[in-house]
Amino acid sequence: MSAIACEAGLSASTGDAKRTPFSQQWVTLSKQEHIELLMQARSWKSMHERAVQRNEWLQAQLRRQHQQAEQREAALRSELELTQARIRDLQQRLYGRKTEHGRAVDSRLREHAAWPRPRGQQRGARGHARTRLTHLPVREEVIELDSPQCPSCGLPLSIFPGTDDSEVLEIDVKAYRRVIRRQRYRCACPCRALPGIVTAPAPPRLIERGKFGISVWVSVLLDKFAYGRPSHRLLHELADHGVPMSAGTLAGALQALAPLFAPLQQALLDKLRSESHWHADETRWAVFVDLEGKVGHRWYLWVFQSRSVVHYVLDASRSARVVEAEFAGVEHGHLSCDRYRAYQKLARLRPGIVLAFCWAHQRRDLLLLANDYPELQAWAMQWVQQIGQLYHLHGLRAEVPPHSTQYAALDAQLRQAVQCMAEQRDAALADALTHSAARKVLKSMKTHWAGLTVFVEQPWLPMGRVEMWRGGGRSRHRCVRPFRLAVPYEPDRGSVSTSPSSNRTCAANASGSLPTHQAFAFERSRAGGNRRISPNFS
Repeated sequence: MSAIACEAGLSASTGDAKRTPFSQQWVTLSKQEHIELLMQARSWKSMHERAVQRNEWLQAQLRRQHQQAEQREAALRSELELTQARIRDLQQRLYGRKTEHGRAVDSRLREHAAWPRPRGQQRGARGHARTRLTHLPVREEVIELDSPQCPSCGLPLSIFPGTDDSEVLEIDVKAYRRVIRRQRYRCACPCRALPGIVTAPAPPRLIERGKFGISVWVSVLLDKFAYGRPSHRLLHELADHGVPMSAGTLAGALQALAPLFAPLQQALLDKLRSESHWHADETRWAVFVDLEGKVGHRWYLWVFQSRSVVHYVLDASRSARVVEAEFAGVEHGHLSCDRYRAYQKLARLRPGIVLAFCWAHQRRDLLLLANDYPELQAWAMQWVQQIGQLYHLHGLRAEVPPHSTQYAALDAQLRQAVQCMAEQRDAALADALTHSAARKVLKSMKTHWAGLTVFVEQPWLPMGRVEMWRGGGRSRHRCVRPFRLAVPYEPDRGSVSTSPSSNRTCAANASGSLPTHQAFAFERSRAGGNRRISPNFS
């Protein structure tokens, strides 16, 4: 009690300076009560501290959950953008235009354009006259009146000098039997050096003892490999001309003709390897044969083109060994190609071969980016315009003499445009705000920049590989895709084929050996045109 009273008195003495209504009232506590009050105060204080700590822990948990939710939302948004980009890409592939060429007149401005028609002969433009095919042989026909007389008096009409001429183009295809009569001789001299009867030698034939002549097999080869018509339609046409041919005869003859082109194949392949610039490409090709160890029917058609030769190779794989075999013995040259790893491996194994990557593929990446991500369309199209400017400057530079003042000016403009593009690319990659999809395209551009800019130092090189399919242009190449051979099914021969109406068909021996399926086709450019021999036999 004394201690409590002392504490109360001490508190009262310290509170004299500030009097309150309760400062004059005294409370007397027992020691036990004082201890209980102190324990309760400490308990409440401890509970308050734990409550504060728990509140802070809950807030930290809430912040972590909020951050995780934001990360999940960002991931879902990214996945949604990627899914939408894939949908737009598939829609473009399925329903979009199949060419990257822009229209000559924008559809929005078509009604105000000078030539409002999208294609064909334009209104008001001078058209070309009727083409006269003067190289064709002429069969003249003279048409006279049945009764050249006056209908009134009946007197005969006199002939007026000259004729009223016109011409009509006709095609006359006739099959005929070529009867070969070989003269026989008998020795009449007394020396008897030639025993028996001597006969003139028989003319050579493509197929021994075959009844069809060279003109028939020329028509078959052109119809199959130049015009791409299925075999059964060819057989129907031959039957309509009175020359019936069985499907087995056609299949056997094509297999017999294939070895005749082997020397030509090797000669043209040597010619291709001897040149210094090539184009290369590959595409998948359906071949419906079963090979041991291979799943599915996806093969690949490779094309290798030089200035004078185009070589097609059909192979079961897309490996680099096809490229290495094609350029066997070649150590130096320039190869225009895409960014496929097989060509890059060839350049690593043979440092003398320089790869010139195709700018059309880089442009396509930007167009796909603009289609897949609409918010990046303006950004991507700016890059497309810069690539178009490179094409324009490169084309202008190639048209002027190399040592002229105009060439030097165009060369400086081209180099400046290339340098500006490289600086913009590096700046965009260094920017943290650059979209991930755009960053991926720019990284690919930077990785292949050395191959993309080969044309700067080599003005004669094209910027793209599109010329090999379009024909014409600076390279003066004309090339068409070959058509595969569709041999009718014959159980005794063991050959297989798909529907004869399909161009992507192949027939091969059922044994499935790789040399059997090797296809070859060549096209040799000439000054007056092209001669294309494409025996795609399997």
